Amino acid sequence: MSHLPERPTDDQIGKVRSFNRFYTRQIGLLNEGLLESDYSLTEVRILYELAHRDPVTAAELGQELGLDRGYLSRMLKRFDNRGLIQRSRSGEDRRQVFLTLTDAGRAAFEPLNRASAQEVAAMLSALSTREREGLVQAMAIVERLICNAPEPEIPYILRPHRPGDIGWITHRQGLLYAQEYGWDETFEALVAEIAAAFVKNFDPEWERCWVAERGGDIVGSVFLVRHSDEVAKLRLLYVEPSSRGLGIGRRLVGECIAFARAKGYKTLTLWTNDVLVAARTIYQTAGFRLVREEAHRSFGKDLIGQTWDFDL
Repeated sequence: MSHLPERPTDDQIGKVRSFNRFYTRQIGLLNEGLLESDYSLTEVRILYELAHRDPVTAAELGQELGLDRGYLSRMLKRFDNRGLIQRSRSGEDRRQVFLTLTDAGRAAFEPLNRASAQEVAAMLSALSTREREGLVQAMAIVERLICNAPEPEIPYILRPHRPGDIGWITHRQGLLYAQEYGWDETFEALVAEIAAAFVKNFDPEWERCWVAERGGDIVGSVFLVRHSDEVAKLRLLYVEPSSRGLGIGRRLVGECIAFARAKGYKTLTLWTNDVLVAARTIYQTAGFRLVREEAHRSFGKDLIGQTWDFDL
């Protein structure tokens, strides 16, 4: 039995309308001419479409932009009078007339395009890098939900660590392990100590940090630290809940194994706890073997610590 969506509340409707009023004011849609020009928003959008695509018919343009046929015709006539567009008949179907920008049309569009980019750049310049990424992602979510489009398959990338990553990774691990396992702040302190020591003593010849990034967000990471000439340690593996099931954890562990093997280490070792079932499954599947267990009281919990080794 299907369930119809609940009617939106008056409060939700009011908040969307409030945002619409804010945004139209923010980007100047209430002005008679957009971007201090004598072109309307719709006219600028049509110029944009003509500048960024192959020749298109007026019917296709109107359908894609949801424009009334007569309204579009009047705007195109204005562009004709200004010499901004040219029309050419299809060689296959003489009834079809394609629209393209003339050199004058491109010259008219270029300052509008540049002014729009500068306006957005000025708005974003007041935000931090993370705030900008968050804003862009929020806009993508709005677009996807309003258009009722399926969530895209967003690939992830692996990259080296960079300034700001270590603090974020420490914060996220402290928060996630508190939420998922009830561990106290002493675990976050341990993560901070390990991560800080990695950065302070980092030897790029023998050590690595891999950061998994998805849609501009950090969604996982792992560290490989030199312990001796023959032994490397895999440390602080984690994957964000939102990105689990994509194979990121397995990929991070695989990168550690490949790097350790390439550098000539004999053993890759790690320490974990028995309650971290998903992580232990990854280690075991990759070929690690359990070599030692020991009960301990840490992070406000009674735990079973485990040491796993991988023979390279």
